[in-house]
Parts: sequence; C-alpha cells; structure tokens
Amino acid sequence: VVFFLMLRRPPRSNLFPYPTLFRSVQEFVLDMETTSLHPVEAEAVGISFSFVENEAYYIPLTHRYLGVPEQLDMKMVFQKLKPILENPKIGKIGHNIKYDLIVLENEGIRLKGISFDTMLASYVLDPSRRGHGMDALALELLGHRTITYKDVTGTGAKKIGFDEVEIERATEYAAEDSDITWRLYQNLKPKLTDELLALYNEMEMPLLEVLAQMEINGVFVDKQHLGGLSRKIEKELRKYEGKIYQLADEEFNINSPKQLAVILFEKLKLPVIKKTKTGFSTDVSVLEELSSQHELPDNILAFRQLGKLKSTYVDALPLDIDKKTGRVHTSFNQTVAATGRLSSSDPNLQNIPIRTDMGKEIRKAFAAQGQNKLLSADYSQIELRILAHLSEDETLINAFIKGEDIHSRTAAEIFGTGLDNVDQDARRMAKAVNFGIIYGLSAFGLSRQLKISMKEARTFIDQYFDLYPRIKTFMDDSIAKARERGYTLTIMNRKRYLPDINSKNKQVKQAAERIAINSPIQGSAADLIKVAMLNLSRQMEKRNLQSKMILQVHDELVFECPPAEKEAMQALVKKEMEGVYQFSVPLIVDMGWGDNWNEAH
Repeated sequence: VVFFLMLRRPPRSNLFPYPTLFRSVQEFVLDMETTSLHPVEAEAVGISFSFVENEAYYIPLTHRYLGVPEQLDMKMVFQKLKPILENPKIGKIGHNIKYDLIVLENEGIRLKGISFDTMLASYVLDPSRRGHGMDALALELLGHRTITYKDVTGTGAKKIGFDEVEIERATEYAAEDSDITWRLYQNLKPKLTDELLALYNEMEMPLLEVLAQMEINGVFVDKQHLGGLSRKIEKELRKYEGKIYQLADEEFNINSPKQLAVILFEKLKLPVIKKTKTGFSTDVSVLEELSSQHELPDNILAFRQLGKLKSTYVDALPLDIDKKTGRVHTSFNQTVAATGRLSSSDPNLQNIPIRTDMGKEIRKAFAAQGQNKLLSADYSQIELRILAHLSEDETLINAFIKGEDIHSRTAAEIFGTGLDNVDQDARRMAKAVNFGIIYGLSAFGLSRQLKISMKEARTFIDQYFDLYPRIKTFMDDSIAKARERGYTLTIMNRKRYLPDINSKNKQVKQAAERIAINSPIQGSAADLIKVAMLNLSRQMEKRNLQSKMILQVHDELVFECPPAEKEAMQALVKKEMEGVYQFSVPLIVDMGWGDNWNEAH
C-alpha cells in the first residue's frame, strides 16, 4: 500500500492541495481518527481518504506528543473540505460511516452524499456473520490481517489516545483503514442482489442518518432523581442482606457463587439442580426452581436484581451524561441483532425492566427538558399481529379486527368460557402460549414457565393449535422453506441464513427450527419500525417541526416535543406508525404523554 503523509508547507503558503485530488473523483472513502470511540464526545485527530486500490491519504490534524511535526491547521482543512464533504453529488463511502457523520457534525460539517457503508452491506448480506468489523471482514474477504486500533494505542496501563500516536504510525493505520474500506466496497457491492439492494438502499442506508441524528439529540437524564434512587436502593439492599443472613443463620459473601452454594446445598441441604466445572450452579434458573422449597433463593434473586439495576443504571447513568449537552447519547447499532432489530450501547437503554417498580423508577429519570413533553408510541402486540397476517389464520385475524383482547380470547376458547368470565390466571396462561408459540415454546418450557405438569402443558398447546390451526401450518411451512432455501425472509425480504437447519445434531437442528419460525416475525417487526422511523423523520423535517425523535426501544419510539407541537406530533406519529404497511389486521399504536419516560409509557 502506498501511504501519503501531508504536513504543513512553509508558513508563507496557505496552499492546501487536497481539494484538487477530488476534482475528477465520483466517490471516495473517508475515515475520521478521533480522541474517543464515542462519536458525540469525539474530537478530530486526523482524516484519511482512498479512491484507488492500494493508495490512501492521511491528514494529521491534532496529534500531540514530544517532537510532533507541525500539522495543517484544522480549521483551514475543514474549511477547504467542507464544499466536498457537503456535496451530495460526490459519493462518500465508509465503514460505520454513521460515526464519521456525527464527528463531522461536531465540526460544523453536514456530511452529504453518503453512498455506501461496508459494515451495513456485510450485515444485509449475512446478518448472522460472526463479526461485521473491518478487521474481521478484511481477513475473511480479502485475506488481509489489518493493523488494529490496539496495535497503535496499546492496552491497559500503557494505553494512549490516538492523538498521542506518532504521525508515521498513525498514517500507516489510518490509510490502511481507508484502503481496506475501498477494497471491501469493491468486494461487497456486486454481491447485493436486487432484493437485498432495495433493503440496503431504501431502509438501512437512509436509517443510519436518522440514527445519527437521534444519537446527537440524546435524552435528558435527571441526575438528582438517580441520586435519591441510589440511596433508596442501598437501604433496600441492606434490608435484604440482613434477611439473607438471618435465613442462612450466618454472614457470608452473597455475591460469591461458591459461598452461596455451600449455604444452599451443604448447610440447608437443598437439592442440587445442576453442576458446573467449578461446582454447584447457583444461576437464576437454579434459584428460581429452589425458591418453592425455601425463602433464601427468592431473597438472593431480589438482592441480585436490585444490585444489578443499581450498578448498571442508577449509579452508571450519571457518568454517561455529556458535560457539554447535559444529556445521555446512546449509540444505536444496526449490525448486532441477526433479526434486524436495533440495539443500543454506551449505555444500553433497551434492557431497563418495564414492569418492575424499580424499572419504572429508573425510567422516571429519562425526562423532557424545560416545558417540553415526552411522547411514547408503542406498537401493540405487533408480533402477534404479524403472525396473524403471515399465517392467515381466520380466528386470530377476526379477533384483532374486532379489537378483542387476544389473550382473553385465547383463554376463553381454550377453557370454554365467555370473554367476560376469563380470570387473570387463565389470561396469564393464554398469554404465555400466545407469545411462547412465536419462540417455538415446547411443552417442557411451558410447564416450567407456568409451573404446571408436562401433560397439562402439552394439552394446552394442542388446544391452542386446534383453535388456531393455520398457525401450526405456518410454523411447519416456515421450517420446510428454511430447510429448502437455507434462510428465512421477512416481509421486506431481509434474509437470515440458517446453516444448522439440516444439522444431524438434534438440539442444534431444533434451535435452528425455532429461529426459522421466529425470525420472519421478529424480523418483520424490526423492518416495520425502521420504515416508520424513516417516514416520520422525513415528515418532521418536511413540516419543519422542532420535536425530536430521541429513543427507539424494541417496538417503541420516544419523542421530545414542545407544547405547541403536541397535537401535530400525536396525529403524525399515529398516522405514520399505524399506516406503515398494509396488513390483514389493523396495526395499533399505544400513545402517552408525560414529563418523563415512565409517565409517557
């Protein structure tokens, strides 16, 4: 690879030759080097380009170390590059280019003309691929072992920031990144068939810009509320600690699986459920099973859950608040879940419990600023509605068309009672089956979940399929199609390959069969909310609304809105989310307003 290193010319010359390089270029790779892996807080250190295989350019901007050569003035560089980077007619290629888009936004440049993202292309082609990172793809597709970020910045106590990396070494690393991205672009683009190209160009590529804006928007977090909650949880933990010691009749390290195992299985003589390489297991499933025989396991579970919520969210979230904006800026990931669903990280906002009291208290910390209000819009039972549409089961379709409570309807049919006579216990059992079927729930799994016998569970499932016969046909057909084709498809033609669907290993094969049933449903739900996000973003921009889309969590979107836009936003969100796709059953969105996320949800 040929590397080009550009340093400042003599002070008398303000010539900056890089714009001349792009005069005849239709598209090029760009890659930002920065001070942080988190894009909202990252500051530019350098920028690399490539538009010819085996050639790349690096402009060092803010490297700082003893003896660093004089570098081009960053303000001048961005001023010269701005017309090119903001020109929609010149294609911009990147690997996770959403990151670069956000970093450039911080520098006052609105990146336009984004034409290809090699990470997204890899994901669309095979979402089950082990990794979509550049290093993994370079090795797999190009047979090239790259210089890694850790190679240049080090690890542990010796780790340095990228701005402290010597320019010669940084050039090698950064220019290679751009060159490899260009070569991956040449490799991946021809593989996107017409069907996949539509998914790629019409959904995933434009969505990255919507997600970038959501990351920039961030969400306000009430630090004081979390501080009070932390103290409250600490008191609760001390109470649980005292009760656990009382039940164990001695003090021990509650967080030590080894010490807990001694108490449970040697002192209290509770039955051993399963073993690990290091001894007796005390994981969640074991404690749940033992909780019917003794009070201690149940208290341990509550103690663990509280402790995890405290460390993961209550104490950690204040540290994630950006000093400049006063908001938390999570990263939304398009290439993590094989189903097509988005995930979030740094921090992960998708795993906060919804139904527990403590989860609700944590959600109260996510608030609207000033006079603004939060709007929560959540698809109601979206996966069951998709199941009704895909299976074409008349009973299920009619229940949704009539607006019936689907869990009560299922319970009424199975237990042979009227809708008005369905009690909460029967509805709970029906709900477990309704949702469990989507995930290939077995009689064994249902019996454990509902704490009923295997025979009762099997009867329950048989009655369910008698009630909804087309669902069983749909499940069998889904497995047969996946076995024949080797992959599943969503309503938007998103593929998920299942190489294990014909495995000779029974457990492996059954796991693939469960995915064959679930993936078209869960993946279609992911497709729907992505399209809704795109449509809403375009409409909000077209109407010049000041409201902001700030969160996406599973089937829910959260907006922060000024009071004057309340009616307009409610009508717009309802229209776009419920009208996103023409189904045989109505799509329903549950909406709510509040000063914080818990109130709105």
